[in-house]
Amino acid sequence: MNAAKEEQRFCGRGFTEAELRLIQEVIETCGGLSRTELSHTVCELLGWKRAAGRLKARECMDLLEVLEDQGLLKLPKKRETRRKKIARKIAPAGGTQPWTHLTGSVERFAPVEVDLVEGREQRVLFQDLIRQYHYLGYAMPYGARLQYLVYVSQPNRQVVGCVQFSSPAWRIKVRDQWIGWDDVTRGKQLQHIVNNSRFLVLPKIANLASKLLSCVLHRLRSDWRAQYAVDPWMLETLVDRDRFHGGCYRASNWIALGETSGRGRMDRAHARHGASVKTVMVYPLVRDALERLTQGQGG
Repeated sequence: MNAAKEEQRFCGRGFTEAELRLIQEVIETCGGLSRTELSHTVCELLGWKRAAGRLKARECMDLLEVLEDQGLLKLPKKRETRRKKIARKIAPAGGTQPWTHLTGSVERFAPVEVDLVEGREQRVLFQDLIRQYHYLGYAMPYGARLQYLVYVSQPNRQVVGCVQFSSPAWRIKVRDQWIGWDDVTRGKQLQHIVNNSRFLVLPKIANLASKLLSCVLHRLRSDWRAQYAVDPWMLETLVDRDRFHGGCYRASNWIALGETSGRGRMDRAHARHGASVKTVMVYPLVRDALERLTQGQGG
């Protein structure tokens, strides 16, 4: 098997030719290990960990699959797992959903409550809702992530929205220029930005989107610190300009910076240039966010 000729970057980390050769050797010599075991082994050998000390096994799994797609290694087949099915708590798409009758002002349904998705049952519900009712569907996000289910309390407690935050895009031209980043500083400080990668509001309740967003942002910073031992200083999101104006973000004082080229984060061959242009919006979580992102200062 031929080793890679140059450094590769993935999830903000560079992998040298020697490291890529090491990964290849691990895959070749540990044939009895599962994909999960291989990803943990590679993380241990390379010291690829989060600030809190946990291995970046999920990101490593994604990296291994990318390297396999490039023909640099051959992973073992995915093992089939039999998991107990959890009863779905939502109606099939096209059926009668429990939130369709919820109309009027958000005050009628207060208080709005937010749950961090933690257990398997909540994860399944979150994924089903995003898969069925979000135009992008559900896909496992790269890197770190936090997911929230949002509920109204009246006339009874029920889910009305889903919000997901995940690792930021490695490079966004208008964002990086606005912050004043060069490549070196971006590499050091990027972990302090968090991407709002999914936002779903189910019923047509006036002002629910802005209220939902406000409730989630009220706790996101402390939740992210608790989970990843990294303090987020700014949020970003990408709004499909052909579908949405981003009204709830604008009403919540997010800043529109400009537009993307239309490439996704994994489009290294520039094959999708201009395919889906997004409006880039950011929201500072601290007053001196730009100073911290350019100078690394935190308080």
